[in-house]
Amino acid sequence: MMPYRPEPFTDFSNPLHSEALSDALAKVKEELGRSYPLIIGGEEIYTEKTFTSLNPSRSQETIGLVSKADKAWAVKAIEASAEAFKTWSRVPAAQRSELLWKTAAALRRRKQEFNAWLMLEAGKTRVEADVETAEAIDFLEYYARQMIDLGERGRKELIPLAGERNELEYLPLGVGVVIPPWNFPLAILAGMTVAAVVTGNTVVLKPSSQTPVIGAQFVALLQSCGLPAGVVNFVPGSGGEIGDTLVEHPATRFISFTGSRDVGIRIQQLAANVGPGQIWIKRFVGELGGKDAILVDKEADLEAAAKGIVAAAFGFSGQKCSACSRAIVHEDVYDQVLSRCIELTNALKVGEADDFANDMGPVVDQASYDKILQYVEIGRQEGRIVTGGRALELPGYFIEPTIVADLAPEARLMQEEIFGPVLSFSRCSTFDQGLEIANNTEYGLTGSVYSLNREHIAKAKAEFHVGNLYINRKCTGAMVGVHPFGGFNMSGTDSKAGGPDYLFLFTQPKVCSELL
Repeated sequence: MMPYRPEPFTDFSNPLHSEALSDALAKVKEELGRSYPLIIGGEEIYTEKTFTSLNPSRSQETIGLVSKADKAWAVKAIEASAEAFKTWSRVPAAQRSELLWKTAAALRRRKQEFNAWLMLEAGKTRVEADVETAEAIDFLEYYARQMIDLGERGRKELIPLAGERNELEYLPLGVGVVIPPWNFPLAILAGMTVAAVVTGNTVVLKPSSQTPVIGAQFVALLQSCGLPAGVVNFVPGSGGEIGDTLVEHPATRFISFTGSRDVGIRIQQLAANVGPGQIWIKRFVGELGGKDAILVDKEADLEAAAKGIVAAAFGFSGQKCSACSRAIVHEDVYDQVLSRCIELTNALKVGEADDFANDMGPVVDQASYDKILQYVEIGRQEGRIVTGGRALELPGYFIEPTIVADLAPEARLMQEEIFGPVLSFSRCSTFDQGLEIANNTEYGLTGSVYSLNREHIAKAKAEFHVGNLYINRKCTGAMVGVHPFGGFNMSGTDSKAGGPDYLFLFTQPKVCSELL
């Protein structure tokens, strides 16, 4: 087996690569407005009730009309998954891994096409889209390799005991409900789904209502590569209408969720209840958001720090759970770092995501747009807006990248997850105080420290309480297999997606002891 290496990003400075993406965009635009069915037990089902996926760059443009599952269809999807589990769970690990490798190869061949879908449905610039498609390929290949390794280790003998043969095997759990987020509708959706599938489980996949077409495209890709009927059942629909049904069904064995704190907590509470006919304790795997900080010491490369802050704050319009939402800067260099961040932010060009000249696209929908603008108004009361702060007169959901300075550590903008292009600045008088401010939140996902002081770096490693801590680099950009991803506290169950332990979450170990 060849060693795993992350998928390289596309070099769009090469005119041939830019032309290939332009061609893909033209092709995908010809497919806009199509209808997409539920897929249950391998059957395509078009329902009377549908919902419309819109282009956030041009909010009057329809990406697709998507069939909407109700409670009855949700139950049928669970039942189809349970039936498929009887056979899929017995398929050899190598064969399940082969499906992932085939899908990775197919996705690599269609990389620019999937980039185009991400640009149009999710509002990602070409660089953000390309990074996500590469991450999806990485998840497929990494988990395929991890499953081969897990299968081999699971059948190794344990500590020898005279007169006995003892083996440990990792078995699949059963039916899983997979609920991915809208902000990484290909990479995280793919990673969550195939981690469950490659370990021998079957899945009911409920994509985000903001970005369901990309989910449909990925399921179709899996099917084209040999996915058996019923192993992944695709049920777009309202979380309020079918979410509880999926989580509470007695045949559901686990729930894998990425999304907001409040929804994640509700899912965990529902999953903890034991319903009639249920014979197991359901497992919850959750990633629930963040309020991530970059701490800048007075002894630091200030130019690198400013560039890292701006890139992490405004990449994909700040719509990442790992995005830099708070910049905490030592008072001796505060004005210098703030000034440079303003310059870099003002240089960003905001506009439609499929225009290659733009650095930042829209936010995802009207609800996000309204919420973010409300936080901007709160920022006017709590601090000082030094750049941005306005909606843009464009045909989609566009907001200027905004920096709010001089915020108190307890301010709402320093405590609450905004999930948009709003960056909060706060000063600290010492490095220790900076760490206290960084930890002064209920979240603990990512964080970053810029410092040239080795004692301070060591202290941050020991005391900055986050699942992913970065030193002298930005707090976004985790790579599969390189930076296993997941956070502390209200950021979730610290599941470490893309890491060597992740697949264990979808298995149960069984020991067999035979007297010789």
